[in-house]
Parts: sequence; C-alpha cells; structure tokens
Amino acid sequence: MQIILDAMGGDNAPLAPLEGAARAVKELGVTVLLCGDEAKIREAASANGIALDGIEILHTDEVISMEDQPSEVVKSKKNCSMALGLQALADGRGTAFVSAGNSGALLVGATMIPLRIRGIKRAAMAPLLPTDKGHAILMDGGANLECRPEMLEQFAIMGSVYMEKVMGIGQPRVAIINNGAEETKGRALEQETYQLLRGSDLSFIGNLEPRDIPSGTADVLVTDGFTGNIVLKLYEGLGKFFANKMKEMFSGAGKIGALFMLDKINALKDSFDYKKVGGAVLLGIRQPVIKAHGSSNGEAFFHALRQAKDCVNGRICETITEALAARKAARKTDTEGE
Repeated sequence: MQIILDAMGGDNAPLAPLEGAARAVKELGVTVLLCGDEAKIREAASANGIALDGIEILHTDEVISMEDQPSEVVKSKKNCSMALGLQALADGRGTAFVSAGNSGALLVGATMIPLRIRGIKRAAMAPLLPTDKGHAILMDGGANLECRPEMLEQFAIMGSVYMEKVMGIGQPRVAIINNGAEETKGRALEQETYQLLRGSDLSFIGNLEPRDIPSGTADVLVTDGFTGNIVLKLYEGLGKFFANKMKEMFSGAGKIGALFMLDKINALKDSFDYKKVGGAVLLGIRQPVIKAHGSSNGEAFFHALRQAKDCVNGRICETITEALAARKAARKTDTEGE
C-alpha cells in the first residue's frame, strides 16, 4: 500500500512529515510518496540520519500557504505540493492522502481533484473527540458553516461507517448536538434533521446537549460546521485547561501522590493529544484524505498515516458509497409502493 504525503504542509515541514513517513514505512509496512521540494527533503533526511527506503519523492518547489485563498489550490497554485499530491491520488499513485496544510485548500482541492463520492452533497471534516468510553466522531468539525437537513443526514451515515469500520464500534449511536434533548428543541435545521434520522436505519438516539458529549453517550455527533468548530475548539481548550490544572495539583508536595497516579494521568493527557490520534478524516471524498494538525510533529504524522491506512483497510469510501446507494434504492421502493 502506498500513501501520499504532503511534505511541505504544516509548521514543521519537511522534517516532521519525513520523520512520520520513515516510521510508517518501518512499522506499518507501507510505502510513502512525498510531495515537495526534493532538495529540502533530501537535505533534512541527510542532516537527521533518516533513511529514504520505501519513500519516493514527487518534486515541486511550490507551496500553498495558510494565507492563500483556498481556491488557489486549483487555480494559480496547481503545482503546489498539496495539489500534486491530490492529483497523484486521483491518478492512482497512492491509496490515501495526508496533509497538514491549509484546511480550506485541502477541502477545495479534495472536492475538485479526486472528487466527492457520487451523491454526497458536501464533504465533512470529521475529527475524533475523546470521551469517557473512547472516542466520538464530530460531523462536521468546520468544513461547512451552513448546512441543510439532508446534508446532516449524510454526515450521520458517513460518521457511522467510519466508527464501525475503523473504530470497531458495532451499531454506532448517532445524536444531533442541540440545546436540549427534547424533539422540538433547536432551529429548523435540527428539527428537520431529527425527523430524517428518526426514520432511518441508523442507531439514532435523539438530541444531545454539549455537556453530555464527554460521557460517551453517542459515537457520532451530527451538527453544522459552525457549531461543530466551536465544540471542537472548546474541547481542545478544556483539554489544555485540565492538563495545566493537574500540573498545579501535583506540584510541590503533591508530587508524591502523582507517582501513584502517573499512568492514569498520562492516559488522560494522551486522550486529548492529537499527536496520538492522527488527524481529521475528510469524509465524502472518493478516496481517503486526512487533515493532520498544522503543528504536527513526526509522531502526529505517523498516526495520521496509520489512520489513512486504517481507512483504506476498512473500505471507508466504498462502504459509504454502498450505504448511499442502498438508501437511495430503499427510498425509491418506498415511493413506488405509495
């Protein structure tokens, strides 16, 4: 299996992507196609003693920056490392693509180059949130600020497929993030989505207030990208807040007590650490695309590559396509029977 990696995306490029790629080749049994400036990649490899075995380089000296408009990835910067990587994915030179670059550009590029799955109205950025029972997937984490009910229904389907095929959860529980648990709560968007999901074959458990997310009540959290991005950033902020508070609690005399709780403290810290999880999968694209955190180090890139491999092995894109086709056929049958 060959995975394509944007070697110039992120704050620590090209060293961090290179470190992640080398580890993935060694531990995951994959090969990696690095897209970026070949001279800089080889220089970083030489300076840090990183072997390039199992790594191929697709050269370009052009990069799309965080300040560039997202649409430039398919316009003035069609030769940037991100665009070349996505084109290589579309051309079959790899089975998945990973980048820590401009999020908006990645969404536009993935939609326009390898393209959306037929029938999907919008691709969704789907980060994993730590919960008391493991993880929940947030659909959408910020890609689509305004949504329609049928889009949220598709988010629920895609999130359920991911949680089942990659995270190993049978019949993932789906909930709508809302300001109350009652069926009549929320805007027209939430109310209409509620009716769509209640009539589906998904394991829909109703509305979920944000305060109940950490308990692990639901496995798939459905909302528009504006709300989802606020939830995501609040979650990240609280993770840092609690980590700092724990350091204060176990400073000084508390260090003795910390020795007995070290494993649990580290486990809690790791659950909030994006470097241990991977990235946010971009669901709805014909082939797996992973958005790694902009400040990813080598470990984070390794886990993003592992996540990409898991998506391929779990047949995420194929299963989403099949689920949509089955749903379309069922609705056609229902309509004809009326």
